[in-house]
Amino acid sequence: MSSEPAPEGILSVSALTGLIKGTLAEAFPAVWVKGELTGFKRYGSGHLYFSLKDEGAVLGCVMWKGRTGRLAFEPQDGLEVEAFGSISVYEPQGRYQLVVDEMRPAGVGALLLALEELKQRLAGEGLFDAARKQPLPRYPARIGLVTSPAGAAVRDLVKVLRARWPSIGIVLAPVRVQGEGAAAEIAAAIERFNRWGRVDLLIVGRGGGSLEDLWAFNEEPVVRAIAASRLPVVSAVGHEVDVTLADFAADVRAATPSNAAEIAVPVRAEVTGRVEQWRGRLGRAVRQGVGERRRLLDKLTSQYGFRRQQDVIGMQQQRVDEWLDRLHDAIRYVLERGRERLDEIVSRYGLREWPRTLEARHEELDDMREQLDGAVVQATLARRTRLAALADRMRALSPRLVLERGYCLVHAPDGSLVRASDTLAVGELLTIEFARGEADTRVEQVRPGGQDGT
Repeated sequence: MSSEPAPEGILSVSALTGLIKGTLAEAFPAVWVKGELTGFKRYGSGHLYFSLKDEGAVLGCVMWKGRTGRLAFEPQDGLEVEAFGSISVYEPQGRYQLVVDEMRPAGVGALLLALEELKQRLAGEGLFDAARKQPLPRYPARIGLVTSPAGAAVRDLVKVLRARWPSIGIVLAPVRVQGEGAAAEIAAAIERFNRWGRVDLLIVGRGGGSLEDLWAFNEEPVVRAIAASRLPVVSAVGHEVDVTLADFAADVRAATPSNAAEIAVPVRAEVTGRVEQWRGRLGRAVRQGVGERRRLLDKLTSQYGFRRQQDVIGMQQQRVDEWLDRLHDAIRYVLERGRERLDEIVSRYGLREWPRTLEARHEELDDMREQLDGAVVQATLARRTRLAALADRMRALSPRLVLERGYCLVHAPDGSLVRASDTLAVGELLTIEFARGEADTRVEQVRPGGQDGT
C-alpha cells in the first residue's frame, strides 16, 4: 500500500510558507525578546535590519521606519537589548523573523517598572505631598552639601555659592553617588546633618549621567531620609531633563547643581543695595513727615482771627508738642527697626568684613537723627516766636487797651458805636462800655462838636 499523498493534497512552497506565516502570527502576536544586537544595519529607506542572539540561537529582526522614531538610544552591535514585536515569515527566503515595534536597552525596563511601583507606593504614604514641603531660609548662614568630593558637581556648587556670597559657610559630607552602597551613604549623611543641626539647609545631588548612574537617588532610603529631614532640602541631581524620586521628596528641585546654589543664597551686592534703599526711604519719610506737619501748622495759624487769639495760640502750642512727641517716637522706631534689621543680617551672615562699615552707618544714622531733632526744634521755636509776635501785635491793636486807660465806648440801642453827638436825640437810651463792665444812661442834652472833634 503506497504512503504517498494524493496529488490533490500536495502544497506549493509558497502555500506552505503562507500557512506557516499565519500559524506563527497567531501563536506569537506580541512578544518581548531579549538578546545581543548583531549585524545591525540602517538602510537608506529608514528601515533597520539586525539579529538578536544568545548562547544558543540567532533571531532575524526588522524595524520599519515608522517605528524607529520611538528609539531613545542609538543601537549598535554588541549591545544587549529588549525588543517587542510579533513573529512573521519573510516568504521569499522562507525564514521567520521578529517585526520589532519597540526596543530598549536591556535592564532599563525592569528598572523603570520598579521605579514606578516605588513611586506610587511612596506617593500613597504622602512623602511627595506639597503640604509637607518646607520653605527655604531667606538668608542662610551655613549650607550642608551631600555629594561626591571629587565630582564636577561639588566644584560648581562651591564656585557659585562663593561668588554669590563669599562669606557663606559650607560643610561637605563626602559620599559615593553611584554604585552599591551609595544610597545608604547619602541617607546616613542627611541624617547626620539633621542630628548636628548647625546648617540652615541641605543641597543633595550629583552631576549628570545615565539612569543607572543616577539610580541611588531613586532608592527608598534616600527618598525617606529627604522626606524626614527637619532641615530644608534642595535636590540637585543630574541635568534639567533628569528626574529622580529625590526630586519629588525634596522641598525644592533644582535643574542642576549650579542652579541649586543660585536658589540657596542671594547675591550680596543685591542685599547691600536694598539696605541702601531702605536708608534712603527712611530719610525721605522723615523729611516728608516734617514738611507735612509744617504745612498743617501754617494752615491752622491762618484759619483764626482776633476774637479767640489766646485759645488758638494755646491749641497750636499743644498740638505742636504732640506732633513733636509723635515725630520723635516715629524717628526712634524707624531707626531702631533699621538697626535691628542690619544687626540681623550681620549676625546671620557672619559678615566679618563689615563691622567698620556698619558702625559708620550707625553713626550716620545717629547724626541724621540729631540733625532732624535740631531742625524740628528750631522750626517749632521759630513758629512759637512768630505766634508770640503776632499775639503782641493783635493785643496792641485791640481797643481793650484803650479802655484800660480810662476811655469808654458808647453803644446806640441797636448796638452800633456812637461816633458823633449829632446822631443822638434827647431822651435816647445808651449803653456805655468800660474796660470792665457796662452802664445804661439816658441823653439829657446834646452839644454838637466841631469838625476836628472839639
